[in-house]
Formats: sequence, C-alpha cells, structure tokens
Amino acid sequence: MTDTRPHPRADLSVDQQLALRTAAARLAAEFDGSYGTETVERFLHASYDQFATGSTIPHYLPLLAERFARQRLHALARVEGHHLDGRPVVLFLCTHNAGRSQMALGFLTHLAGDRAVAWSGGSEPGSQVSPAAVAAMAERGIDISEEFPKPWTDEVVRAADVVVTMGCGDACPVFPGTRYENWDLDDPAGLDLAGVRPIRDEIERRVRRLLDELRITAP
Repeated sequence: MTDTRPHPRADLSVDQQLALRTAAARLAAEFDGSYGTETVERFLHASYDQFATGSTIPHYLPLLAERFARQRLHALARVEGHHLDGRPVVLFLCTHNAGRSQMALGFLTHLAGDRAVAWSGGSEPGSQVSPAAVAAMAERGIDISEEFPKPWTDEVVRAADVVVTMGCGDACPVFPGTRYENWDLDDPAGLDLAGVRPIRDEIERRVRRLLDELRITAP
C-alpha cells in the first residue's frame, strides 16, 4: 500500500506551516463525513513529502500537496465506496507525467466534461509539464499549464476503471479487475512544438476512441 505516514520535516518555514494548516482545514471540511482530520492530515503531509524532495519551488509545495492530497482522498473514497457517482475514471500513466499523459488528461477532460474523471501520474515524475506540450494543447484551446507532474499511488490506481500506460514499462502498477491499455507513443521529451504536434494528434485520436468505447459522446 502507498505510504501515507507523514515524515516530519525540520525545514518548513512559518509560511509553509501556515499554508499546510490552512490546506488541512479546507480538506477536512471538504471530506467531512468520509474522513477525519487525522486521515486528511496524513495524506496532506505525505503528499507534501513526495514533492519536497525534488522541488525547486518550495513556495508552491503546500498548494501542490493540497491538490494531490485532494485527488488521493477522492480516489480512496471511490475505492472504499464513499463516493460512487457512476462516472468512469481513466488514469493515464507515463514515465515523467510531463507530456503524453498530461496531454491525454487534457483531451479527456475537455471532451468528456463532467461525464468522466481523468487523472494522470508518472513512475518517475519530472519537475514540470513540457512547455512544448502546453503550447501544443493551447493550439487546441486546452489549457494544461496548471497541471504538474505527480507520482501514481495505490489508491489512485485502484480507483480507476481504465488505466492507460504510455511507456512506463514494468514500473506501471497492475491490479486485478482493472481494464488496462498500452498506448505505444513517441516520448515528446526534448522535442519542439512541431515535433510534439503529431504525438498530440495521435493522443487525441486515441482518447476519442476510448470515449466511444465508454459510450461518452465527444463534441
């Protein structure tokens, strides 16, 4: 199982401590009735720790930790039966969660609207989403500039109805009863905008096909 134990850090500034307390209060209110304060804080601080090791932007760490903890708590609620809304959950996984999986998430979110849930993750998350991928998606009117690379966790994978892997190899998790697809796509890392466009277009085609199979009509 994913480690959700907080590992105390001595390097938190006063502002970071305040931001985490504020985030914990928001999450506790949001998940009131499903999870107690202790569980919320455990996920929040564990999420913070996962970003803190390699991040060069400590000012944003509490915000990233809150967003990631929120996704993980939503996933846990689905796994434990606290939140079953009938919408399919699609998880896109690649190595760095910086290009292919982020573009796929952007397309599915844009095309499906509130009829499906899209998440993404990486086996070795990078430090930022590829600027070329952001620019390529912007050409389609889809903004993924606020997304961020994140690791996959057990509860997120278990909550997914469909897991689409894109080159994360043996590191990608496999759980019984989950539908898996592997999309053999070129890695956009290091490519310019012109090089990313064909990959983007192929991802769009595959996302549209997946939505058809899920019986979700895309515009």
